[in-house]
Amino acid sequence: MAYKLICFDLDGVIFKDINFWIELHKKFGTLEQGLKLTEKYLHNNYEKLVEEVVVKLWKGKNTKPYYALVDSLEYLPGTSLVFEYVKKQDWITAIISASSIDAARRVQHDYGVDHIFANELVIKEGKVSGEFIWPIGAGKHKKAEIIHHLCKDLGIKPEEVIYIGDSDTDIEAFKEVGLSIAFNSQSASLKKAATHIVEGNNLAGILPYLKTIKN
Repeated sequence: MAYKLICFDLDGVIFKDINFWIELHKKFGTLEQGLKLTEKYLHNNYEKLVEEVVVKLWKGKNTKPYYALVDSLEYLPGTSLVFEYVKKQDWITAIISASSIDAARRVQHDYGVDHIFANELVIKEGKVSGEFIWPIGAGKHKKAEIIHHLCKDLGIKPEEVIYIGDSDTDIEAFKEVGLSIAFNSQSASLKKAATHIVEGNNLAGILPYLKTIKN
């Protein structure tokens, strides 16, 4: 199989394993409420979660802590090696993540990623505006939909796609693509759905599987 597109999750795959939005709750001093709301609404009513968090808890907050968090994210070891290899293969690259679009933009800037899809906390005049654009939501079927639409736009088949993820929210995406790698994952369900499993937090661990692919 000739692969043409490689997609990455963000938190725990490219950046060290954090949940960006939970970390932002810590920065904004809303962690206790945020954890309760996340547990209650994340996977059954994302729109309600946005209303309760972005509108009621965060609207009007100064966004310096937000940008400080984006800047503080640490790349996992092996990230540069992986992107160097991927570029040599001339594969199209994409990030598909429920994390922050600004975190994805940072990777795009640093490694020349072609396409990024993530959730956007809308900021106006240095303040949280109360608006939130969420093409990915919590992930799951939304990630699979993004892959489907991206393949259509690029004129390629889903089986020509590689996807690297680490959590249950990547399972539907794994089912959509030709080659899937469960990276540094604690999810038995994701590992079961994957074509390959890589333990440990060095992203270069995926390279042996990528290097077996004949283009």
